[in-house]
Amino acid sequence: MKNIETERLILREWTLKDVPDQVEGLGNFETAKNLTVPFPYTEENSVAYITKHLKNTPASYAFAVQLKGTNKVIGGTSLDFRDGQYNGGIWLNEAYTGKGYGTEVWIARAKFAFEVLKEKEIVCGYFEFNNRSKHMQEKIGHKTVGKQTNFCPALNKEVAEVLTTLKKEDFYAAMQSPKLKPVYDKIKV
Repeated sequence: MKNIETERLILREWTLKDVPDQVEGLGNFETAKNLTVPFPYTEENSVAYITKHLKNTPASYAFAVQLKGTNKVIGGTSLDFRDGQYNGGIWLNEAYTGKGYGTEVWIARAKFAFEVLKEKEIVCGYFEFNNRSKHMQEKIGHKTVGKQTNFCPALNKEVAEVLTTLKKEDFYAAMQSPKLKPVYDKIKV
């Protein structure tokens, strides 16, 4: 499968060489508290995940997020086909947040879903306290559709999760923003 490229990132299939970077990112409490990954996140967890996702399939697309010009993986994103729809999210190593990488990944993921997979809608969610994810999803056109509870291993408790959908037309409307259009235009899927 070909890579997805943004201005500064490459979204590509995982390899076992990515284990240290994945453990570094997901082993951080500030990252893990926003996800449903095991915590503490170990090398064994990473090997199991990556081994399962070495090749992308129509049932599950999992991408390592690599900084261009380096071998450094700074996050991951996925789209899993469940209940007739693609859903999933992104994560970034805490050391790389606040630099606009998340915007590039969110937009690249949606562009892939709509232009390559030909989906009309994707679903996502975020833990109620995760304001970064809330803001990002709203910025690119996600709409809230409900709530549920989900277990967060890092917090060792059930937490409220806000459920969202992103419709193709809402995404393309959001991409007309003067701040987002240049990001969108530089993404190759």
